Amino acid sequence: MRATPITSLKGPTAIEVAEVDEPTGGAESVVIDVHVAGVTFPEVLQSRGEYHLQRTLPFIPGAEVAGIVRSAPLDSGLTAGQRVAAFPGVGGYAETVAAPLTAVFPLPDNVSFHAGAALPMNYLTMHFGLVRRAQLNPGDTVLVHGAAGGVGTAAVQLAAALGARVIAVVSEPGKVDTAKAAGADEVVLADAYEDTVRELTGNCGVDIVVDPVGADRVHGSLRSLAREGRLLVIGSTGGDVAQVKIDSLMRNNLSVLGVGWGAFWEEQPSYLQEQWAALLPLLRTGKLQPVLGRRFPLAQASQALLELDQRRAQGKVLLDVR
Repeated sequence: MRATPITSLKGPTAIEVAEVDEPTGGAESVVIDVHVAGVTFPEVLQSRGEYHLQRTLPFIPGAEVAGIVRSAPLDSGLTAGQRVAAFPGVGGYAETVAAPLTAVFPLPDNVSFHAGAALPMNYLTMHFGLVRRAQLNPGDTVLVHGAAGGVGTAAVQLAAALGARVIAVVSEPGKVDTAKAAGADEVVLADAYEDTVRELTGNCGVDIVVDPVGADRVHGSLRSLAREGRLLVIGSTGGDVAQVKIDSLMRNNLSVLGVGWGAFWEEQPSYLQEQWAALLPLLRTGKLQPVLGRRFPLAQASQALLELDQRRAQGKVLLDVR
């Protein structure tokens, strides 16, 4: 089959298409013929050996896919020919992938393969962050950094679907429309977001900040929080991890919450299906419709990763495998 393995740690530009052996499904895995693969920032880091989970070379990246079941364990509830999304964790940049049964999700008829491939990592991560970690309530005000990217648009859309007011932060005017398309109530530019957020909230601040950027955004995020506000730390695409003084949290009883979705469900695999069941009504009614960005053929996986690496991505970047 065709795939794009990582064979060296020289970055995205070193990734090329190759012929490799097809995976074989185990007793608790589902073999899927991949139609579309999602592109995620961890795969950029993997291409340089900078991701915290190290894999032996060569390996095929690709954490999330959508496609058609080729085979599944008996009594799994899945059948050959069924449309699914899945989170194999690795191996998705290929024509066929094997995924754990616990991480395979039937797609509603109204959800395309492209939308399906955009769901597993970003939407399940944000569901974990907003619902379990931040305990979002309808009527909360949520500030989302990096709101035009894959994680950001998922955060905006899910928060809005759960009844929150959403203020989106983007880095440049050309990304405003993408954040609005995700469902943001207001969109502000990053270079002046603190003052603008204070104005929009009557100087009260927001209840929750979603921050996949980190670095120099963290301190401004804390200053933007209302009393008993919650900062969700999703990642650090902006660079170095910021240092926070503990006493700065005491003034308004603020909470800084790590969002380690993968670390959580690895110890509780059944949680993934619980999350998917919670999202299904929102998918079926169209309240969740991922904002899709550029699409690349499988042979241009390196270019797809550069979209994220060079901060050009708007919406979810995807690979068309078939």
